Amino acid sequence: MSLSLTIGRLARKSGVNIETVRYYQRLGIIQEPAKPAQGYRIYTPATVDRILFIRRAKELGFSLGEIAELLELGEGHCEDVRHRAEEKRSYIDQQISDLQNLRATLDQLIKTCQAGSDKAHCPIVETLTGTKS
Repeated sequence: MSLSLTIGRLARKSGVNIETVRYYQRLGIIQEPAKPAQGYRIYTPATVDRILFIRRAKELGFSLGEIAELLELGEGHCEDVRHRAEEKRSYIDQQISDLQNLRATLDQLIKTCQAGSDKAHCPIVETLTGTKS
């Protein structure tokens, strides 16, 4: 007995919900099969692979727009895909740096707060409100 890939089965096999499948169809990153006169649309196993690709790319930080571009490039464009991956890595490196700076700032504020003997003023609140003298 062959299992037809209806939208529900496709969603389950891909680990997404039905609305995600429909959303991807509206974006054009997966194809919606023609609806037969009677019955349900049937998806191919390749659609499962495509959705899994989309999920993995999202986990790596690619936006759906970027994923659509990667899917358009397809096989045989390794240099273009590598270039886009390098750009994404640079963006992530910048985010990491920004987060490390944010953490250092918060660490300093916490230390200032812990060391403070003036219980009437909170250095964290004063810094965040811009009222620190």
